[in-house]
Amino acid sequence: MTQHPALTPAAIAQRLAAESQRFIASHPQSMALADASSAHFLFGVPLHWMRDWPSPASLFVQQAHGARLECVDGHGYSDFCLGDTGAMFGHSPAPVAQAIATQAARGLTSMLPSAQTAEVGALLAATFGLPQWQMALTASDANRFLLRWARAVTQRPQLLVFDGCYHGAVDDTLVDLAAGQTVARPSILGQVHNHAAFTRIAPFNNLAALEAALADRQVAVLLAEPALTNCGLVLPDPGFWAGAQALCQRYGTLLALDETHTLSTGCGGYARVHGLAPELLVVGKAVAGGLPCAVYGFSDALAERMRQAKQAAPEGHSGIGTTLAGNALTLAALHAALTQLHTPASYAPMLALADALAQGLRQCIAAHGLDWSVTQLGARMELHCSAQPPRNADDVRRSSQPALESLLHLFMLNRGVLLTPFHCMLLVSPATTAADVQKVLDGLQAFLA
Repeated sequence: MTQHPALTPAAIAQRLAAESQRFIASHPQSMALADASSAHFLFGVPLHWMRDWPSPASLFVQQAHGARLECVDGHGYSDFCLGDTGAMFGHSPAPVAQAIATQAARGLTSMLPSAQTAEVGALLAATFGLPQWQMALTASDANRFLLRWARAVTQRPQLLVFDGCYHGAVDDTLVDLAAGQTVARPSILGQVHNHAAFTRIAPFNNLAALEAALADRQVAVLLAEPALTNCGLVLPDPGFWAGAQALCQRYGTLLALDETHTLSTGCGGYARVHGLAPELLVVGKAVAGGLPCAVYGFSDALAERMRQAKQAAPEGHSGIGTTLAGNALTLAALHAALTQLHTPASYAPMLALADALAQGLRQCIAAHGLDWSVTQLGARMELHCSAQPPRNADDVRRSSQPALESLLHLFMLNRGVLLTPFHCMLLVSPATTAADVQKVLDGLQAFLA
């Protein structure tokens, strides 16, 4: 990488200390709330991920609407994190907020289907292309349930995932590839089971490795994101998914695509836009406009196998489902999102602005002579500290510069731009404006200058 004079380790550390002091001086209320919250919340936050930001304390939010946040200190932010995709259509979209308010007066949950159930099922089929559906509260749950169904109908024990994958808090998927072997991810707490015995892992974009993992016909399902998104945005090679689908069909392995993040590709997600035909599909986070909800769909043929597996088992808890899944409030929000948000009219402005932002980022890094690159998947994009876009998780690990990324995040936060804390990812919503995009480009220009 071409070395910018301001990007040496010493210079980064010095600037990070200065930006930290700037945050402390300008966010007294967030600092005070962080201290007060520590009395009753671990790490001072209701979910410990909320402390993964590089700021000296968490940014406490007063309100969020559209693509804008306001913190308790009164500062406004152009939000390109969007709740790590949960608010991909903007914060509190009006149709969803109205549907939630209306349904809240009619009842929240009864463990019985609401009157909207049949219509929501038809909308899911029309939007995502699979005819049969079940609901969960999170994509993590949907993926867990999917794995049980896949193993039940195939009577095969093995799961296959790609190195660098992200499928939520599903134990079976929290693994890495090391020297060709499946190993436990070192950051995972409290792991006692050896998932290497039942989870196989292959490098992304490697059809030969994929075939080797499938060849003994012991893999029930390949669970994959259409593009890696959590280790860094890694796009599939041309023809990769056509080859992967063919291999799954050859060896009798189900193909399940987790579109929770790749919903940014376009209306209906990556599979719909690119003509893929998975047997199973998971969508969470943004599917109901940000209300906790996930859905998983499957083909008619697979649905029949699932019915047979359930009928062949003794009566009792299947290990699939939770009490609040499919509740009336969630169905109301999902109905509003499917009719008002998952539409070409919603995607058109966000995709156009995302193209403009990605092009502006490329022009900025080129103007400073940096061997960096930008990958883009519809409304989502990632800034990489490498000249060539990564093709797999190992490429991302080699090019990652955590200290520099932390500095960039805090620098932008102090100038009114919120980036996703885990890496240099930006997401554009229908509520994002050209002024928001320019704010990012001006911020990056100032950072490099």
